[in-house]
Amino acid sequence: MLLSAAGFVFSVREPRVDEMQIGGEEPDRMVVRLATEKALAVDAASGTVVLAADTTVVLDGRILGKPIDAAEASTMLQSIAGRTHVVLTGWALVRGGVPLEEGFDSSLVAIRTVDRAEAEAYAATGEPLDKAGAYALQGDGARFVSSVAGSRSNVIGLPLKPVVAALRRAGISPHDRSGS
Repeated sequence: MLLSAAGFVFSVREPRVDEMQIGGEEPDRMVVRLATEKALAVDAASGTVVLAADTTVVLDGRILGKPIDAAEASTMLQSIAGRTHVVLTGWALVRGGVPLEEGFDSSLVAIRTVDRAEAEAYAATGEPLDKAGAYALQGDGARFVSSVAGSRSNVIGLPLKPVVAALRRAGISPHDRSGS
């Protein structure tokens, strides 16, 4: 969604990567490592540039990944409600099995107070089930967000400013939408 809105044409392939933290690994290092592993997992060594990203939520130093079910999503949303947390997104560009660039971005997100019934109703929609922190800023979960300090696109899952700059350095630019 974000890359399309920025004018890029691309295809999507889903990598098979275990998105687990390695013991003692810092969250910012974890998201960059996972993004790189994802990019390498789909890189066909064909010279095509592969972009991958990984997003996580950090609350009080604890990583909140994707909930496994609606009950965990509701609990996770309630744990961040009324508080501010960090959203980290790591990204990596790979070509021919070689990492070209990688990085991460960080945003602070404040969530308003959310009662149990509201959290359970949202979790039952299924929207938060594949989202770190159990909410989607680009979806109905936006109603829980009271403020974002930093990149909104980072919270959605791809920090556009540094990624677009890296894509341009790799020779990839958005397509001209004017038809010329």
